[in-house]
Order: sequence, then structure tokens, then C-alpha cells
Amino acid sequence: MDPELEAFLPLFPRTDLTDPSTARTSFAGLAAAVPVPDTADMEVEDRTVSADPDVAVRIYRPHQAQGAVVWLHGGGFVMGNLDTEHPWAARIAAGSGAVVISVAYRLAPEHRFPAALDDAYAVLNWTAEHAAELGVDPARIAVGGHSAGGGIAAALALRARDEQGPAICFQLLNQPGLDDRQETWSARNFTDTPWFNRDKATAALRQYLGSQAATPYAAPARATDLSGLPPAYIATAELCPNRDEDIDYALRLLQAGVSVELHQWPGTFHGSQAILSAEVSQRQNAELGAVLRRALNGESPRCTHGV
Repeated sequence: MDPELEAFLPLFPRTDLTDPSTARTSFAGLAAAVPVPDTADMEVEDRTVSADPDVAVRIYRPHQAQGAVVWLHGGGFVMGNLDTEHPWAARIAAGSGAVVISVAYRLAPEHRFPAALDDAYAVLNWTAEHAAELGVDPARIAVGGHSAGGGIAAALALRARDEQGPAICFQLLNQPGLDDRQETWSARNFTDTPWFNRDKATAALRQYLGSQAATPYAAPARATDLSGLPPAYIATAELCPNRDEDIDYALRLLQAGVSVELHQWPGTFHGSQAILSAEVSQRQNAELGAVLRRALNGESPRCTHGV
């Protein structure tokens, strides 16, 4: 493990996702301790997207933004909201120069799959319909997220493809949860890794799915056809149960003809980039913004005006 990260391990609480209320309180406390970047160069606005039910969003609008990303927070499908994601959504906006639409999707177990995906899809449609109002090019709309939110973002790309929904030009997937089966080497062997381990992944999936069988929209790794999906950036942490399913998904995207950038960060664990003082975390956070900036500025073949 990276020694700068290892020094912080005693400070990380052990959250139990079988008790959502306690987990949410702990998660909110951790998020409140994360410094928020300067937002003076952007407009930050809370809005409500009309849907069934309505979805709360927080919009980060840097000056002269051209593209946008529908952004889904992490939290094991159980935790997280607009406030806990604020430090990270603001960083994505500042680093990328893109409009970030942070989504307060419904949480499990009160609202199981497909509630979160339905909320995200409603916001994607709203973003496409309101591109002019947001001041962005409708050909430059991406989806992205951390952890569980990364899994929802990947599912969003699948659903938009299958339903001929709004065009998505890029997907930014940071340590996404993609596979409910937990059969990979990392999922089987990382039972005591910091912050996130096999038992926590099992509990999160149980809360999210209940007694339902997983579909590709709940676990994108189950999709048999990955062709026609948007280009992707996938980041993994070395000491993370999700690592191998993410790498496998990246390879399968490549084999389906989808352009992929894959970055496996040595010495890191799931969520360790919240330790902002560590040099590796600074590089991880900067890269997320830089990758999105490059994609939305036309480096991704789909993020080109008029396509």
C-alpha cells in the first residue's frame, strides 16, 4: 500500500451497510471533513428535475463550459446525497471545465433497483432537453460516477443505447461496481481491505437488489453485448474488490470495438483518493477532471459537435 495512504488507516471507520441510518450518518461526517475546492469561477445551483418522482440535482456550471456530465455519487447504493458529493462534484467541474449535474438518486433499501437508474435516466433526458439552457453542446454529454455511482453510470449508457435515448459521448467510471456475482479474484480475496471489502459489497448488493435477480441494468458486467457504447475511462484501485470486474469490463469493451482508457492505480484502495494530502490521490483527482476535459473538447470521437 502507498505509505501516505497507509498512515491514515486508523482514522477510517468501519461502516456497516446492514444499518443504513448509521451508515449514512457516518458517511455524512466523513464527507463534511473533506475540503471543498474554490467554486468562485462557477455557478452552483440546486434544481428539481420533473419526473415520477421528481429528482433533486445540483448543477455546477463553470464559465464557458461546452460539455456536461450527469454525475452519480458513490455510497454502496445506500449512502450519499448532494451534500456528501459536493466536494467531489465541485472538483470534477473545476478540473474538467464541464457542467456537472450531480444527481440525488433514490437510495436502497427504501428504494431498490431500478429506482436509482430511473432517476439517473430522467436526469439524462432532462440534460439533453435543456442543453441550450445549460449552455452546453448536446453532442457533448457524458455520464460518470464513483463506485456504486459508476455502476449506475455504466448502466445508464447501456439503457440509453438500448432505448435509443439521449446520445452519450463518454463514460467516466471511477472504481465502478459492475458485477453482483463476486466471482473475480479480487472480489473473492479482498475480505479485509480498507473501507470497502467483500462483505460490504455483498451487503450493498443485498440492499440494492433485495430478492430480485440482477439484470445488466443492475449489474452491467452481465451485459452480453457491449458494442455501440460510448468511449470510456475506467479507473481501478489495486486493493479494491471491484478491481478485476472493472478490468474485465474494460477489456470486453475493447473487444466490442469501444475505445477505452484504463488506469489501475498501484498501492491504492477503494475511496482512498479522499485522502487529499497523498500525492497519489492528488494525481487521481486531477486525472478525472483532465480526462473529462479532453473527452468533451473533442478528443473522444463521439464528443464532436454535429455528430
